[in-house]
Amino acid sequence: MKKVLITGGCGFIGVNLVRALNAVGGYEISILDNESLGVRADLGNFDGKFVHGDVTDLALVRKLAKGVDVVVHLAAHTRVIESIENPAQNFTDNVIGTFHLLEACREANVIRFISASTGGAILGDAPAPVHEELVPQPLSAYGASKLAAEGYCSAYTASYGLPCASLRFSNIYGPRSYHKDSVVARFLKRILAGQELVIYGDGSQIRDYLYIDDLAAGIVKAIESDCVGTYQLGAGRPTTLNELLDIMKEVVPAEKMPPIQYKSARKGEVHTTWCNISKAKDAFGFDPTTELADGVRNTWNWFVDRQGA
Repeated sequence: MKKVLITGGCGFIGVNLVRALNAVGGYEISILDNESLGVRADLGNFDGKFVHGDVTDLALVRKLAKGVDVVVHLAAHTRVIESIENPAQNFTDNVIGTFHLLEACREANVIRFISASTGGAILGDAPAPVHEELVPQPLSAYGASKLAAEGYCSAYTASYGLPCASLRFSNIYGPRSYHKDSVVARFLKRILAGQELVIYGDGSQIRDYLYIDDLAAGIVKAIESDCVGTYQLGAGRPTTLNELLDIMKEVVPAEKMPPIQYKSARKGEVHTTWCNISKAKDAFGFDPTTELADGVRNTWNWFVDRQGA
């Protein structure tokens, strides 16, 4: 039985990863979460160990790392605009928190460290498709903090022999994303609330939308591999925001679609980013298969069912 500690395990990605690990079997799971974006109840019938706390608490993470085989570090401050408004908090959560975890893992002889990272926020408006060899040019405090975390992961692999993999997630969407503020979840929640949809820019901005089940399966494969370094995890194809809206119009009943308002683009946000995922495919068999229309439909149905519950 492999022992896994998941930080931020009550979050959107965390609860879906727990389901994926349980489906595979052979994992004893512990979760550390401060319940700021998701609560213990979101885990459902989770029978592992749950600890309410924060990754910035060095004494706590040292205690939790003892006897653990793998740490999956999902806990983070992820909102770009908020990071620009409050860079100090973003630094504390993302850089100091990651450093504390790495120190605890080094001292406890943890076998593997998997860290959630990001592509677009780190690479900026780089020529697409983005890949791991591009020079980082963060446009926000969030991107800078994730780049710093990747740097520490690389250093701990080279200096201390701790195998670290930084997985750069694209735009993740899917069921159980009720507290997410990313575009798919935000739009679907506003549609259900009867509120207009606001587009910052002309809708031509491009993203790479990856369904949560495909991401969770990829993380499990990374855990079970010996990969180290940085890897892009996305669907591997570009989608404009207007194209995403067209899909939503097909999925959502016409009478429920609210008005769409276009506003000026916001500072610090990348216009175009989608990723080349060949490195992750070669290293640990990452292979997303969910079509965007199917994923959006599944997500919409989950939100509808949740509202009616």
